[in-house]
Amino acid sequence: MEGGGNTIRVGIGHDTHRLQNGGPLRLGGVEIPHDRHLVGHSDADVLLHAVTDALLGAAALGDIGEMFPDDDESHRNRDSADMLQQALRLVRENGFDVENLDCIIFAQRPKLSTLKRTIQQRIAEILEISVDKVGIKAKTGERSGPIGNEEVMVAQCAALING
Repeated sequence: MEGGGNTIRVGIGHDTHRLQNGGPLRLGGVEIPHDRHLVGHSDADVLLHAVTDALLGAAALGDIGEMFPDDDESHRNRDSADMLQQALRLVRENGFDVENLDCIIFAQRPKLSTLKRTIQQRIAEILEISVDKVGIKAKTGERSGPIGNEEVMVAQCAALING
């Protein structure tokens, strides 16, 4: 929707990472005590990867895999917060600001209800936006499928940007 010089855009981000024994779990830029961790080329923060893709998609700037290819060794164990900040810089250079995010984390364990506010605050800090612009929801796999069987964790994010 355009009007009065403003352009509003929506992006969708999605990511999936395998879970493996041994903690801690890194999620939304927060280190969470847990008996499993996410596996990936970078630090495998599934939520920050989904947020990064949502912002890049909203600004039509590609995706996280194009910016940070997993076959580039310089990205091994890379901090996903740094990746998100670089994507944010690019989004801003293209004339956009983050209006809000709506995120969903799909995980059987750990229960995230008491951690959602901490994750929300960390994402707001990374993006330099107010915490009320970051929505976080958590869903289980109801003990079915790869999420419910604790094989994977999935995250999705819808981002609204304005420029």
